[in-house]
Amino acid sequence: MFYSVATRPARSFNGSYAPAASHQALQKFLSDTVSSLAGTGAAQPAEVQDLEKTYSLQLDVPGIAKEQLDIGIEGDVVRVSSKADAARSVKAAWRFPLEIDVASSSAKLENGVLTLSLGKKIPVSNVSQLVVE
Repeated sequence: MFYSVATRPARSFNGSYAPAASHQALQKFLSDTVSSLAGTGAAQPAEVQDLEKTYSLQLDVPGIAKEQLDIGIEGDVVRVSSKADAARSVKAAWRFPLEIDVASSSAKLENGVLTLSLGKKIPVSNVSQLVVE
């Protein structure tokens, strides 16, 4: 079987056109698309270290101010997300082996890197003694 390249006369477009999307809209679309890959198994640019008394988590969030971030801790799960007015969308969550002690945890944003120092909640035995009568 033989294939031949078909040539067609070029159609000219005479007239001006308006771009379908502005530069900012394109940047937001690309940012949202790339950040949404985090939920599909793509690696979120983060580094987690298990230290003696804390977990250290560093997450790249360039272009986002500290007022535009929400950090939620529930048991052993830490969630980081950006607010609606942020320049780009961030949404990520991590599960740790031990529960997180919120009182001994802290967050710092410097040069587009969010650093969380998450205190480990030491498990306490809840065993009660029952007296035999």
